[in-house]
Amino acid sequence: MGFKKLLASLGAGGASVETVLFEENVVPGGVVQGEVRIEGGSVAQQIEKLSVGLQARVEVEGGEQEYKRDVEFTKLQLGGAFEVQAGAVHTVPFGLEIPWETPVTTFLGQQLHGMHVGVTTELAIARAVDSGDLDPVNVHPLPAQQALLDAFGRLGFRFKSADLEQGHIRGTRQRLPFYQEIEFHAPQQYRGLNQVELSFVADDREMDVVLEMDKKAGLFSEGSDTYRSFVVPLDGYQETDWAAYLNQWLAEVGGRRNWL
Repeated sequence: MGFKKLLASLGAGGASVETVLFEENVVPGGVVQGEVRIEGGSVAQQIEKLSVGLQARVEVEGGEQEYKRDVEFTKLQLGGAFEVQAGAVHTVPFGLEIPWETPVTTFLGQQLHGMHVGVTTELAIARAVDSGDLDPVNVHPLPAQQALLDAFGRLGFRFKSADLEQGHIRGTRQRLPFYQEIEFHAPQQYRGLNQVELSFVADDREMDVVLEMDKKAGLFSEGSDTYRSFVVPLDGYQETDWAAYLNQWLAEVGGRRNWL
């Protein structure tokens, strides 16, 4: 998969660039392998800088407005300056590391609606910089993340939506400037809950799991949010029955309506 476009900022005779990913399916902590192919135009040109990075579309709350912006959250410089001769093809291979906190975009073979994550390419020639289009990647859950997602499914929760929020979750190991929320509809047995939002914040050893549980309003009370967090090792997660573990908290918070 790749994209190819004339670098308009370079004018007539400019080079074209194509980014090709050898494998679009990755997991956090993995590597995207690919190559950037630069084809010279009608004249020789000096390439001053070439880089690839990962970009995500993030929701930002500003005052009373919400908007989305693209955030590049990792970047890899591909060598130094070089010259591309007219009509020549220059190929630059790369291996771009996927940060452990990279949001999940694919679950059970389906794309999570609202997730836009991919590889971008930036090429600079003679002080003119041109950024390529987003080349999407499919970020699958880590096995430990998959175990938690499966547990929600066994408890009857249904996927609602997913988004990326600018900001930090207090008390976690978060390093990126945004975090992911995966939202589920609560099943009938948790009749005191509207929905549950799930966030993962991982590193190379373990991950923080944060739950935000939206409680329904009662007869004499307003709805409220309840938070729970716990740590899951990336190795050894199989030793816990996560459906039973989650059910303890979910039943306590949402097992009945708070009428008083």
